Amino acid sequence: MRSTLFRIALVALLLCPVGVFASDWPQFLGPNRNGAAPGEKLARTWPAGGPKVLWTAKLGPGFGGPCIQGGKVYILDRVRNAQDVLRCLDLVTGKEDWTLAYNAPGRLDHNGSRSTPAVDDKYVFIIGPFGHFHCVDKTTYKSVWQKHLLKDFNSRMHNWGVAQSPLLHKDWVIVAPLSRRGAGVIAVEKSTGRIVWKSPAMGTMAYMSPRVTTIGGVEQVLMASKSYTGGVDIRNGKILWSYGGYRCSIPITGPTPLGDGRIFITGGYNAGSVMIKVQRVGEKFTVKELFRLRKLGAQIHPPVFHQDHLYVQFNTKSKHDGLVCIDLDGKVKWKTNRSPNFDWGGIVFADGMILIMDGMTGVLRMVQPDPKGYKELAQAPILGGRQIWGPMALADGKLVLRDQRQIKCLDVGAKE
Repeated sequence: MRSTLFRIALVALLLCPVGVFASDWPQFLGPNRNGAAPGEKLARTWPAGGPKVLWTAKLGPGFGGPCIQGGKVYILDRVRNAQDVLRCLDLVTGKEDWTLAYNAPGRLDHNGSRSTPAVDDKYVFIIGPFGHFHCVDKTTYKSVWQKHLLKDFNSRMHNWGVAQSPLLHKDWVIVAPLSRRGAGVIAVEKSTGRIVWKSPAMGTMAYMSPRVTTIGGVEQVLMASKSYTGGVDIRNGKILWSYGGYRCSIPITGPTPLGDGRIFITGGYNAGSVMIKVQRVGEKFTVKELFRLRKLGAQIHPPVFHQDHLYVQFNTKSKHDGLVCIDLDGKVKWKTNRSPNFDWGGIVFADGMILIMDGMTGVLRMVQPDPKGYKELAQAPILGGRQIWGPMALADGKLVLRDQRQIKCLDVGAKE
């Protein structure tokens, strides 16, 4: 019996890819780019003082989020308006293993980093707020190749810098210069920096990041700009479809694919929200608008999608509807308004639960998603200051989150 169990364990070990953890959060919005942590198990109650803080480390001001891979935390920092710094921390201890810094002088409104690194077994990919795009070797801690999303592709930076996060896809890393004359979306070979393909122009650079979905059996990159949403064939950069019926003057929250060709688009600055359906008819794609919410929009973070309902922070500079539940017909089920409001804090979905940060107060809450009403299971003050807007990351029961002066790791996992 023991020998049989040993053989089973050995086979399982050999089949597991080296360096790959079952619960990695290797890029912006997690492994599937949807804000969800599959396979994670959360504790349903917290101690009186909140989840245990495993470690805290100093960090400069900014909004760039962490990613987690192979027991390491990667985050892009910014120092003295002069350098971007990639930091690698140990997930268990918070000890800084190594850093890579490069010169990037300049000042920004709402200073600091903006993007989340993307990491695989060999490389870390980062995009700095002034457009620097680097591939960093995880063993030598040096830049393998570098590009510039603005200078190399004739793109233009907006007021708050370059805020998009790179997208991993097999042997490629995908980013969006969104140049009117250069390229919309590009696929770059991870190991060499060679550009595999460029899509045609898709409007001007926005603050959102590309995502991948499959519609009509065709895998494609979703990308948007101020008045343009489209799908790009991930094999060759061909634009498959486009939709111009939605406009947001400062787009941050990217399109959210929901399956069956449905895509939810939302934004701040009085843009509201819209649901479209993209269908493949023969070799072409059609786009149909399903509903529009003119008075409800999300400023920064995409929604959580669970059991045919969307849970969205419908907060903007002028509207404060709080966390809102809507169905797939656009019907509002409930709103929290200001009790609580959550501001523009990060949001993560795992184990049937929503973990959501209040971007104004630093209070973390655990919410059970239910279309019948708002159900809060726990809350605790975790972070401090204001503008706590960075995305969070969850892996191996550990929630990593930041404010304007520190990064913390919490133990939120279920105890066996």
